[in-house]
Amino acid sequence: MIEPVLIYSVKSSPRLKYILNIFLKDVLGLDFVITQNPVQFEQTESAKINYSTQKFIKDGIKITPVSLLFEYGIKDHLIEVHSQKDYNKVFFKTHGDIQFDILAASFWLLSRYEEYLPFKQDKYNRFDVKNSLAFQYDFMDMPLVNLWIEQFKNLLITKYPELKVKKHTFSYVSTIDIDNAYKFKYKGVMREAGGYLKSIITRNFQEIKERTSVILNSKPDPFDSYEFLLEVQKKNNLNVLFFFLLGDYGVNDKNHPANNKDFQILIKHLADYAKIGIHPSYKSNDNLNQLKIEVNRLANITHADVKNSRQHFAILKFPETYLSLLQAGITSDYSMGYGNYNGFRASFCIPYNWYDLDSEQETPLIIHPFCIIETTLRFTNKATNETAITFAKPIIDEVKKYNGELVTIIHNDTMGSVSEWKGWKEVYEQLVKEILT
Repeated sequence: MIEPVLIYSVKSSPRLKYILNIFLKDVLGLDFVITQNPVQFEQTESAKINYSTQKFIKDGIKITPVSLLFEYGIKDHLIEVHSQKDYNKVFFKTHGDIQFDILAASFWLLSRYEEYLPFKQDKYNRFDVKNSLAFQYDFMDMPLVNLWIEQFKNLLITKYPELKVKKHTFSYVSTIDIDNAYKFKYKGVMREAGGYLKSIITRNFQEIKERTSVILNSKPDPFDSYEFLLEVQKKNNLNVLFFFLLGDYGVNDKNHPANNKDFQILIKHLADYAKIGIHPSYKSNDNLNQLKIEVNRLANITHADVKNSRQHFAILKFPETYLSLLQAGITSDYSMGYGNYNGFRASFCIPYNWYDLDSEQETPLIIHPFCIIETTLRFTNKATNETAITFAKPIIDEVKKYNGELVTIIHNDTMGSVSEWKGWKEVYEQLVKEILT
């Protein structure tokens, strides 16, 4: 029987236990014990890590700590990022077998510590990607924490070859946001009349003709891509997750009424073939009661508990968003990414539990980071349907390298028949093929 990895630290803390759980248990599949007993640490012959400034004759693996994992609350740390051969980019430099505090730096990235600090918001009141350390120091396109853990693993098993580490398997989750289920159908009399009026004012007679054809069922709705999506899912045996926007109609929430019977039929139909989740509305961001209403709407339609969510516009506010989701009964969230920039917001590509810096504890909410959105490929990367895969492939390869979970986002309307998205159905199929190859 292999003994647990022994960690020596002058003191323990919730932050230290949390990051060791991710490094050793979740990723490497190793048990560990934290000790403050220097004699026990010195005498053990099993795998051990000295996380202190104290020197031992038999140090095991030496990591010199900074103060972060033993603090409480938020402090504005001075972050200096350096390039390093084996670990690529590092900060919190110290001395030891690893030349920086790999545990504290990983905790800082995974907890989204920088998003608790004051920052400049974008037009949707979100943390702007350009404020992030990853963007400023050019590691947005790599899951840096995964790279660090891989190097740490290599060091560990080189020194302790008897250790048996967990082997992960690459997985793919295709998630689909349904912000607006149909372009013309089932909008109700008032919204249909408003649509006609707008087209008349703008002299968009082509849209008047198209709207009429769709409402009279002589032409499919341009946003109706559902059978195509289910066909791709079935053909490739995909793990698919649909997110439905069920908020009240507003400037940033232009979905169908939740009580619309045809919309409910669509939700039930898709729930027969794939997992589903709630897409909390823009309006719900600062309103827990509104969030609970929307979760209950989906639960009442499907007659099942709602456990999965992704924020509309990928709006995350720390810690408010995740605290609200937990109170609404959500256990898995897919919002960890940027709505306008592909890459790795938390520098990680494996699901992990959220740590609440305010209460200083690990929570049961599981974060599933996403890293590719088709709208970002088109509007940020300026990709065409011919070049989109070229932009996506490096990110796909990074997740595969670490046998992580790749989460992509597409939208039902971009997979439909609107002219500005012509050819992107084929992009989605090419993306799936590239991912599964």
